[in-house]
Amino acid sequence: MRKRSAGAAAVAALLISGLIAGCSTESTASPARPSAEPAASPGAPGGAGGGKGKGSAGGGPEQAAAAAYEKWGLKPFAPPPAPPAVKPVGTGAGQVPVISDIPTKDKIVFVTFDDGAEKDPEFVEMMRDLKVPFTMFLTDAAIKSDYGYFERLAELGNGVANHTLGHPNLRTLDASAQQREICGQQTRLAEEYGTTPRLLRPPYGNWNEDTRAAAGRCGVEAIVLWRESMQITNMQYQRGDKKLHPGDIILAHFRGPADLKGTSMTEMTANMLRRIQEQGFTVARLEDYV
Repeated sequence: MRKRSAGAAAVAALLISGLIAGCSTESTASPARPSAEPAASPGAPGGAGGGKGKGSAGGGPEQAAAAAYEKWGLKPFAPPPAPPAVKPVGTGAGQVPVISDIPTKDKIVFVTFDDGAEKDPEFVEMMRDLKVPFTMFLTDAAIKSDYGYFERLAELGNGVANHTLGHPNLRTLDASAQQREICGQQTRLAEEYGTTPRLLRPPYGNWNEDTRAAAGRCGVEAIVLWRESMQITNMQYQRGDKKLHPGDIILAHFRGPADLKGTSMTEMTANMLRRIQEQGFTVARLEDYV
């Protein structure tokens, strides 16, 4: 069962700029390509919208989806392919895999949001309308002022994953301290949201073999990095060709107006979704592939 916890408002103000500034530091780790395991249930962006105003239209699922997307200045995504019968990233055998993308030929990408400092209610409305799947890598220091906000997003079918208790650079900590950060957040998120996370994103993308070992001891099944990060209006690419590739994992953040220089969380998200569509991609659910 979830427990409510009152938090200090100063935590969010401190973390909005501090966590986001460092969280998108590129990692030098190479993605692993381990063996596969059975698939999970699918996610489907572009379903029928449940929003207000333009988002609530009759005429069937396609018309409702179009109206829901129009409400946010967007066009519906093409449905993603059915999840693979065998997940391309296997877990549970040997070392915890470290991935930045998913091996696939389908024109799909995976959206993730980090930290949790900003809690914009319009973002919940937006994602309820659009039904775009994403994974939340949450830091307890950022979310504890309002655990319920992320519960509402999880209830839409979005994944809850581990981003440590306090957002440290794990490479600066010894093995026991890393384990406390990772296992502690596993426990906290399980208490709040009812499910123990399977995935970990190390803050700043910084990890070492102590991180991998601690993750395994804490029940983490994969360490998830990224290939692109969303920077308000455009993406920052790790590859030199500066474009999306099939299976790329995209990093975004729960950002507020101060960090976004007056732009809202929903406007940043709309910009990201446009960049994805412009390159001919749709969005799939990360947990269906790992």
